[in-house]
Amino acid sequence: MTYALGTSRGAITRAPLLLIDLETEEGVTGRAYLWCYLPQAMTAAASLLDAVLEAVKGDALAPVELHGKLSRRFALIGVQGIVRMAMAGFDMAAWDALSKAADMPLGRFLGGGASRVLAYNSCGLGLMPADRLADEAEKLLAGGFGAVKLRLGYPTLAEDLVAVRAVRKRIGDGVRLMVDYNQALTLAQALERGRALDAEGIYWLEEPIRHDDFRGCATLARELRVPIQIGENFSGTGDMLDAIELPACDYVMPDLERIGGVTGWLRAAAIAATRRIEMSSHLFPEISAHLLAATPTCHYLEYVDWADKVLEEPLRIENGHAVVPERAGNGLAWNARAVEKFRA
Repeated sequence: MTYALGTSRGAITRAPLLLIDLETEEGVTGRAYLWCYLPQAMTAAASLLDAVLEAVKGDALAPVELHGKLSRRFALIGVQGIVRMAMAGFDMAAWDALSKAADMPLGRFLGGGASRVLAYNSCGLGLMPADRLADEAEKLLAGGFGAVKLRLGYPTLAEDLVAVRAVRKRIGDGVRLMVDYNQALTLAQALERGRALDAEGIYWLEEPIRHDDFRGCATLARELRVPIQIGENFSGTGDMLDAIELPACDYVMPDLERIGGVTGWLRAAAIAATRRIEMSSHLFPEISAHLLAATPTCHYLEYVDWADKVLEEPLRIENGHAVVPERAGNGLAWNARAVEKFRA
């Protein structure tokens, strides 16, 4: 990774990516990748993709129907965790192949018309000394970004505030600053730190407490002025509905491999539209750019460069916006030499 990602859950320096090629009998290949967090998870996800293939081989490439078929196939083991990841990877590749067959960019194939999507830079700004944070924040503004995300969760509130103020001083008041605790706090700690952050001009407060504590998040949303952002750990749209109904958040940001791939995203976007809640993406910027272009309540794309090293044409950023590719499909094409270099 270009920038090490120091979070309250540990430092991440390598991006374990499972690359997926879905070959159809028509000769069209759909592509996707999964961000597996741990190298060991790649092996498990690949094994489950073999089970997915066994269940759908020979079927028509109809992603919505196949999503239902696979949900029934894996019902007894549970469509959660690695199972949901594998299904989502297959689903993303299926939609890529389908839109390629139609010779249309995925976003336009899904009915989206936007050519650019507002983005924030999420590549770094992990837990580190304040002077280094400020330097890195300045680097992340390259490409004209108007927003960056800072990871918090230092041992004390005072240290969190030092980090926030160091970054704010360097980037200025005109740049939006999101902060992410990666579930590091108890509810009481989140209330204390959230009230302090209310005075710091933070754009949103992301996952301050355990991701599935929707009632706790609802307390935070009610008590704090800073908007609460959650959603990367929604396991399917049922979680998202539960969170919105409380309400546990001000914004949502589903993750493609947890929400159910493109099929799950489309369902989530419909829910967000009917509830009038702004929806951002979590990781997978190359595919998410297309999906946000077709999302009625499109908010922010989370930009990371983690897949750039193995792509022929990485996602372009211009003036703080992701440029939605005009190529057919989702735009993913592997750099064969790089794939061999980094193969695990």
